[in-house]
Amino acid sequence: MSEGAPARAAAARVLADVLRDGRSLRNALAPALPQLAEARDRALVEALVFAALRGRVRYEALLQRLLERPLPRKLSEVQALLLVGLAQLDALGITPYAAISASAEAARTLGHPRHVGLVNAVLRRFQRERDALLASIQAEPSLAHGHPAWLAAAVRAAYPDAADSVMRANLAEAPLWLRVNPLRTTREDYLRRLADDGIEAEAPDWLPQAVCLPQRVAPTRLPGWAEGWVSVQDGSAQAAVEALDARPGQCVLDACAAPGGKTAHLQERARGTLDLWAVERDPARAERLVETLARLGLSARIEIADAADPGWSDGQRFDRILLDAPCSATGIVRRQPDILVHRRAQDLPPLLGEQARLLDALWPMLRPGGRLVYATCSVLPDENARQIDAFLARHPDAHALPAPLPLGRPSGAGFQRLPGEDGMDGFFVALLGRSA
Repeated sequence: MSEGAPARAAAARVLADVLRDGRSLRNALAPALPQLAEARDRALVEALVFAALRGRVRYEALLQRLLERPLPRKLSEVQALLLVGLAQLDALGITPYAAISASAEAARTLGHPRHVGLVNAVLRRFQRERDALLASIQAEPSLAHGHPAWLAAAVRAAYPDAADSVMRANLAEAPLWLRVNPLRTTREDYLRRLADDGIEAEAPDWLPQAVCLPQRVAPTRLPGWAEGWVSVQDGSAQAAVEALDARPGQCVLDACAAPGGKTAHLQERARGTLDLWAVERDPARAERLVETLARLGLSARIEIADAADPGWSDGQRFDRILLDAPCSATGIVRRQPDILVHRRAQDLPPLLGEQARLLDALWPMLRPGGRLVYATCSVLPDENARQIDAFLARHPDAHALPAPLPLGRPSGAGFQRLPGEDGMDGFFVALLGRSA
């Protein structure tokens, strides 16, 4: 068996789970990676699947040119293996001999020995005709950008001058952003520890706990990970928490709190002094919230409830409210490329209704003079600027506040950062104050 065949086979199974069965990438990877003994194989599987999903639109079009006829559904894992093979030869630049031989042998590992030759032939043909085939894809605008048609049209309508850069950023690998826990170490000390381990890192001045690693590293390999020194959190998400400006001793609500990154950040920056409430309606996701706080040595009052149902609050009012609202996640495609597979235009209306419902239900819980931050990891104006404009029209006691730190370009009453800007995810933040 070729040395790399098991990793290619594992990647094909994960990819088939996402494309054929509709599983999320996170849920498909979770059981697959522990089955591989070597860390390098686990890293390879992740790289293969991410690259195949980012290039899926283009690679499926290439297979239409390379196959005499479409493969039947029962060969979905072989189809996925071919996508993984194309990703190796195109995006990842793996040596052609190694990529082709290991991928062909992976067909046997998957239980399809009769298709070893097919995989070999298709990938070899791509390698021979690579330039002409890629040029034919690039010549078709509907394929070149690698996005589903509805999303490409929405991005072009919202950002006519930046649409191409947004979609390019979505298909690029993201850096790894970390948040240093000041209750366990200082950022300066952590940067020294990273340097001692030969890990390149940067630290933006305006995000006091943030560290950015241009080259990704498995979090468990980071110094102090198990001891709670750092967490993975994109710079845009950290900026949203900084914008809330929760002060020590205040009563603060984190609505829709799981998996707990922002909950933990709130308590870290206040050095554990907040009367912090974290609401999450999904019990399974609430378990991840508990685990996050435990690893970092932090605490919060956790309520498993619908944040828009005031019954859980027993009349409590808050000085600060963070609403990281359910959204299309169209700003984090580079981290979750399965969004390009699973998200549909028809998903938007229910999300818009849920966002409005949460805003209207949480607003009366905010004390006069308090601050609410509405945030999404979306780039779609309907979820962002237009959602907040409609909210302000419904609530005369609400007003927009200026940004205390760089949050992106002005967008209605809020601020929009596009994917890749400042090396960060696409994110919208609106700061709302309640009149006294």
